[in-house]
Amino acid sequence: MTGTSLFFPENIRYRFFSRKNGVSEGSFSSLNCSVKVGDDPAKVRENMRRVAGNLGCTVEKLFVLHQTHSSIVIPVTTKEPFEKTPYGDALVTNQPHLFLGVKTADCAPVLMADPGKGVIAAAHAGWRGVVGGILENTIKTMVDMGAKIQNIIALIGPCIAPQSYEVGEDMKKEFLEEDKKASLFFVPAGTGKYRFDLPGYVLARLEHAGIGAAEWVDEDTYALEKDYFSYRRSAQKGESCGRQISVIGLSDGALF
Repeated sequence: MTGTSLFFPENIRYRFFSRKNGVSEGSFSSLNCSVKVGDDPAKVRENMRRVAGNLGCTVEKLFVLHQTHSSIVIPVTTKEPFEKTPYGDALVTNQPHLFLGVKTADCAPVLMADPGKGVIAAAHAGWRGVVGGILENTIKTMVDMGAKIQNIIALIGPCIAPQSYEVGEDMKKEFLEEDKKASLFFVPAGTGKYRFDLPGYVLARLEHAGIGAAEWVDEDTYALEKDYFSYRRSAQKGESCGRQISVIGLSDGALF
């Protein structure tokens, strides 16, 4: 990460993975972590094995979701793997030696922790989910699990930056119907066009929720083609698009 001075302490293991160092090919090259986009499932499994290995855990200890741009938070209260992957857009746990992951390709991955209380979270924050309350719901679930809201730290990973995120009047209208105070995050960019500041809006929602600290890593998935998948960039080229993964885990001081 290059754009933030905020880091989690040593009892929190985390990483915003790039698209590099995997085995997928073509438009999925190379660390694609989603089987929902048309990639070879065997290659995705190997990519996930590499992600887990990088963090010192097994795939069975890496919890993920079927993400749907919702405001649904899934608490993880046991070390047992999900019998069936649930639908939702955030995971929260206070269980050590578990890892929580979210997959993105322009949406913002948000990793959160109260290191002192041992509560962590990973949230998938696209604009629909953020407007719908996914961040606030995640924070509430963290507090329900023992976190102190003023001690929660949040890092926003690589996502699409405002200079790359041009939207039309329809999207702005739909957005402001849900959050009338968000107009300052839409900068005019020509007739009927705007540049939407997704990371700025995510930061504003986190700060308004009252957490202790939050920062964005300041990396644009759209612009950094060699480093990150970008749904918008791939769609403009008529290509399929992979998903990178962002992961957070809690240690109790013992080896994983």
